[in-house]
Amino acid sequence: MSSSRIDETLRTLERRRRIRQLFGVGILAVVLVVTYFGLNFIGFDPKELWAQVPQEIEFVKGFVPPNFVDFTVYTSQNEITGLKAIPASFRNFGQPIVESLTTDSSSLVRLSMVTIILGFTGTVIGFPLALFFGVLGSEQVTPFPFNFIFRGIMSGIRAIPALVWILIYVPLAGINEVSAVLAIATDTIGNLGRLFTDELEEIEDGPIEAIQSTGASRPQVIGFGMLSQVSTSYVAWTLYILEINTRIAISLGVVGAGGVGRYIRLRQDLFKYQKAAAGIIMVFVIVISVELLSSRIRARLRPDEHESKSIVDAIKDLADGSKWLGTGSNKP
Repeated sequence: MSSSRIDETLRTLERRRRIRQLFGVGILAVVLVVTYFGLNFIGFDPKELWAQVPQEIEFVKGFVPPNFVDFTVYTSQNEITGLKAIPASFRNFGQPIVESLTTDSSSLVRLSMVTIILGFTGTVIGFPLALFFGVLGSEQVTPFPFNFIFRGIMSGIRAIPALVWILIYVPLAGINEVSAVLAIATDTIGNLGRLFTDELEEIEDGPIEAIQSTGASRPQVIGFGMLSQVSTSYVAWTLYILEINTRIAISLGVVGAGGVGRYIRLRQDLFKYQKAAAGIIMVFVIVISVELLSSRIRARLRPDEHESKSIVDAIKDLADGSKWLGTGSNKP
């Protein structure tokens, strides 16, 4: 290659690099301008917020120290307050905890279990329809454009957050644990179904052709040639959605659907901030426990995941608001 052609190639690459840089700067400028006008539109005033910082500090001080008097029935009846209620609940090999779980009480232990059950049962109930719509939404299974019927249904479900779905189910069951399970199950259909569809679009054609060459029927091709390739990923995605649904269950509890979220809301409404702080700590324990367990299982299911999520990563994920509301990206 002559030196002139090399110089021309270098100039072309340099122009492309500058264009990419200018494009990046332009995108950043647009984002900053839209953010500026957006904050002005909602009345965001940094000076006013700064002036309210002392009041915020005083408010947060009201949560310290956390009061675990409602940790179990035993601590509540004997008025064992503060952090002392936690070790006291493990007396006699944890008998107070077992008692709280087996009786109809408003203890933190039982309400935490209710929250976990809401997330789990909502995931289980939503899974079959998520699998149905997810499989039929793939062009590998349903020809274009008919697959978009199922994709459209899932998109419509995902467009409505779980906090809105529970309001839709109010005439059916009221705002309680039942409506929370229905809301979580409905949300699962849209979110998990879309993940199933995307996973099915990336399968290899070799196993499908091998099954077809044996004269297998269409259901057999789908079952043995397609779903067999994604079964492990489907389990991993279901566990990931279980993490999200546990967070959603807590958020739904804040609007009255039961569990730890409802406990926190009621205690805050009664200005019992120290008890509310104990509920918030239980939220951390629930979310991190479910995430660590789920991530360890997924790390062993997915061949490309060699390390499970650490407790530090699990704590960082608590700042992701989209996971609490069932919105945003569903990629871990």
